[in-house]
Order: sequence, then C-alpha cells, then structure tokens
Amino acid sequence: MSGTSEGPTPVTESHHVGRAAADAADYRAAFNAAHLPMAVVDRDGLVVAANGALTALLGGERATLAAVPAAELVGLAADSRTWHAYREVLGGRRERLHCTRRLKHTDGRSLWAEVAVTPVRDSANVLLSVTDVSTRRDLQARLRHLQMHDPVTRLPNRTLFFERVAGALEALDRSDGSPQDPERRRTGRIGICYLDLDGFKAVNDTLGHRVGDRLLAAVAARLNRCADQAGYGRTGTPLVARLGGDEFALLVEDSTGTEHLAALARSVLDALQDPFDLAGQRLSVSASIGVVERPARGTTATGLMQAADTTLYWAKADGKARWTLFDPERNAHRMTRQALSSTLRQAVDRGEFVLEYQPLVDLGDGLLRGVEALVRWNHPQFGMLAPNRFVPLAEDDGSIVQLGRWVLRTACAQARRWQDEHPGAAPPFVSVNVAVRQVWDSDLVTDVAETLETTGLAPHLLQLELTESALMGSAGRPLQALQALSDMGVRIAIDDFGTGYSNLAYLSRLPVSVLKLDGSFVKGFRYVDGRHPNPADEMIVEALVQLAHRLGLTVTAECVETTAQAERLRRVGCDTGQGWLYARAMAPERIGPLIGRGLPGPPRGAAEDG
Repeated sequence: MSGTSEGPTPVTESHHVGRAAADAADYRAAFNAAHLPMAVVDRDGLVVAANGALTALLGGERATLAAVPAAELVGLAADSRTWHAYREVLGGRRERLHCTRRLKHTDGRSLWAEVAVTPVRDSANVLLSVTDVSTRRDLQARLRHLQMHDPVTRLPNRTLFFERVAGALEALDRSDGSPQDPERRRTGRIGICYLDLDGFKAVNDTLGHRVGDRLLAAVAARLNRCADQAGYGRTGTPLVARLGGDEFALLVEDSTGTEHLAALARSVLDALQDPFDLAGQRLSVSASIGVVERPARGTTATGLMQAADTTLYWAKADGKARWTLFDPERNAHRMTRQALSSTLRQAVDRGEFVLEYQPLVDLGDGLLRGVEALVRWNHPQFGMLAPNRFVPLAEDDGSIVQLGRWVLRTACAQARRWQDEHPGAAPPFVSVNVAVRQVWDSDLVTDVAETLETTGLAPHLLQLELTESALMGSAGRPLQALQALSDMGVRIAIDDFGTGYSNLAYLSRLPVSVLKLDGSFVKGFRYVDGRHPNPADEMIVEALVQLAHRLGLTVTAECVETTAQAERLRRVGCDTGQGWLYARAMAPERIGPLIGRGLPGPPRGAAEDG
C-alpha cells in the first residue's frame, strides 16, 4: 500500500521540473531571438545577460557586456533625476523607469533610444529594454525644421525667433557676467535689429511675387553675411530670421552695448545699398531698422519685441533708410499719447474738458473786443493739459468733431451769459478754433445754426478760426460751408497767417473777415540788445495790414508781449492784439469784470499762452 501511494510522486515532480526547464529555455530563446534590444540586470545594476539585438545596437559582443554597469551602457547616470529613479527601480521602490537617451554606437554613429527599466516577475533582477527611435526623431526634426523655417529665405521664422529670444533671455538672466565657460564671456545683455524693407510692396505690385520672393532671398543672403562678419572674432554669430512679409530681425546674445548693435545696423544698411540683379531686373532697396539693446534681467521677449517694433516705426517716420535706437523717454511720450487717445471720446462725456478765454484787445483804445476760447483737458492722471497735447490726437481719430461741437456750444453759451450780465456794455465776440476735419466730417453749418438758436447768441458775436493751410486748400464742400456761415453773419478768421501757403490771391475768394498775424511777425518788433529790430519786419506787417484793410478785413496780432510792440502795431494800423501783455487765458468768471474796460499790461518778458 505504501509503495503504491508513494510511487507517483517522483514522476510528478520530475514532470514539473522538466516543464520549468523547458519554459526557461523557451524564455532564453525568445530573449536571445527578440528584435527588441534587451538585457537582464541584477539589483547591483550589473548586466547579467544581453541579447543579440542589444549588442547589435551598441556594438561589441555579448560576452563583453556581462557584468558591465547597465547605467554606463545607456547613460542613466547622465542626470541626477534619472539616476535616482533608476536606483529606485533596482531597489524595488519604483515600478518603472522610462526615458530617452542619445547613445553612441561603437562605430561612432549617434542614435536616439527610448530606455525602459522594469522589474522581472518572481525575480530579483530587472529587465532593461532599448528601442531605437532615431528614424522617428529624425523625421520629427525634419518636420520641426519645416515648421520653424521660412520656405522662401530658409531663415528661421517668427516662431523659432521668439523661441530663441525667450531661451536667450532665460539663459542670460541666470548669468551674472562671469565667465562660466572659458570660451564664452557672458555679458548678460541682449540686442535686436528689427528691419523692414522700404517700398517692397511696390516691387510685388509691379513685378510680381516671384520677383519679390527672389528679392527676399537675396536680402536674406546679405543679412547672413552681415551676421557672419559681425560674429567673426566674437563668441557668437547673430541669428537672422524672417518674421513675415518684408520684415527681418537679427538677434544678438551677449551684446556689449548699444554701439555693438549700432555697428551691426550700419553694416546692414551698407550691405543693402548695392543694387540686386534678379533675372534681368536690377532693383534697389533700402531698409528702416529699429535697434534695441538692454540688460536681459527683467526683460521679457514680448517687451523686447514691442520696443523693437516701436523703434522700427520711428525709423520709418523719421524718413526711412536709417536706423533708430530705442529711446525710453520717447517711448514714454508715445505711451502717454496712446493713453490719451484711447480715452478722448469718453473724456468729453465725463466732462473732463474746460474752456479758458484769452482777451482780444482793441489797439486803439485798449478795450476788450472779444475773447478766444482755448480748450484744456483736466485729465485725472496727467493734470491740466494744453491743446497741443491732445488736439492733434483728436484730429487723427475723428473725436475732434465731438470735442469741437462741445467747445462751440460751451463758448457760445458763455458769450451769451456775459451779454446778459453786462447789458450796458458792448458785448465781446467769442472766437472758436475749428479743425478742418470738423468742416469735412460734420455738418458744421447746422451745428453752428442750432447752437446760435439754442444759446440766443447773435451770429456776429461768433468768430470761427481756421488755420491758413486749412483755408487755402478749401474747395467744394468746405468752401460752401464757410460761405454759408459767412452769409449767416458769422465771422471767419485765418489763424496764424503768414506761416502756411500765404497765397494772397485766396483772400479775395474766401469768405474771410479777419486775419490773425502769426506771432513770429510780432516778435520781430522787439529791441535786441538795445538796437532797433530789423525794419523789414515792420514793413511786412504794415503791408499786410494795408492789404487786409483794402480787402475789408480786420487784423489781429498774436503774441503781443510788450507795450512797445503794441504801440508799433497800433501805429501801422493793426486793429486788435492778443498776448500776455494783456492777459493770459483765464477762467470765464474773470472775463466779466474786463468787459467795457481797458486792460492793463503785466510786466514785460512773458510769452503768449495757448
């Protein structure tokens, strides 16, 4: 019985042992025959066994890989983070490690590999697998190159340029100027030359885009030569990129100051001076360049490019075919202009504008004859602003129509109020400045008619001032509007006469009733160092006054500063004067007491306001 019960046991155990040995042999065969490069690594990190695919990938013989530290074969000790994760897997504290490494074959070839380390089940060892992804990486690199480079010029495009700028700023920001690399002296500074070809659109429009593309490629080649020459003898060559259209940029890392970038900009302008010969076409092109150079610390890629773009705009506005260096003060002024422009329309609705009035005085008896309304902007941030700070902005964006309408209504209402408060005195007229855009973009005749009707002011007590250049170019609708206003009884004055076209023939054709002589004529009446001024100034003014009177016009002199000037102007027949001799622009409540009275002159030496 006992023999019968114990007999089968050795057979069963033998069967299992044999099966396990067969399985192990199968695993070894599969391991050795696998196309995936693999190695078994013990807990000390030493290779226990490597398959043929791994030796083929890395070179050498399988025997030479035995007992070699696996980390050395696939670069797992290259950085502390990967090395720590690898040791965690070996110690059983982490389930898996996956990373990408650049390896070198024994024949010198480089390859990219994805390395995985995983524990072997029911074993103290781990399995190292290596996948060659070089082909995939090469394809990705080629695709990235296509994505990051301009197909016409083969230069880096805007995306790659911004990437390089951001990378350079990050690297330079960490640098304190010390020689971390003995071959490279870090300055911690960065610079950009941002250029735009002048008149490139005309080339495209007249000769076609094919010639335009050839021109862009030829320009790119010259820029590359400039960059190579700029980098010769230095630690780095500037990066040249095409940012789009006819815009290019050169990035300089570790710049040595503004002169470094200025020299590069000058070399670019010089390089573009020679004509381009393109398929029988001989073309000349120039460029405008914005130059920015500053410390990298505290600078952002966006801020750097905004400064470069702004400076490029200045170069074009200054006359093109030149380079311009970024000016923080000029930029602050631009930012202020932008802030003012963006809030102009709302400022009218919020009641931020006020009017001050400067007296117009009869040179014969010294009595107040009228006032000029001068608009001021009581800005909540920048304080009280004179007209020259915001009127040009309002003319550019069209808000001058809305602002001008408010000035007209406010000034006429104030003139009517003075008339009611001083019924026994001759009422002063009010003079309002009108921009030429108001004549073109609004129904000025209707606005004036409605304002006069609403306020009850008589038409002859309103004077509209337009600059000489605006009036001399009047034709069509503007001329019709001015004629209708004149027929209504409104006075039309030419402001700053003598500074524009000075086309005297227009005086007989335009519905003008007043000439306001520019202050430059009056300044010539001064005594300089005790000597008489140039008599030609007085002769010119006298001739203009006589001509105006013969045409039925009255004459007002601006910038009257001294009693001597006022007397000489009276002597040559000038009708009224305006300037700091009499008064600066003032609040409306200070005008009332002057109505019907003579104006005393303040001390000499002041300059005219408004």
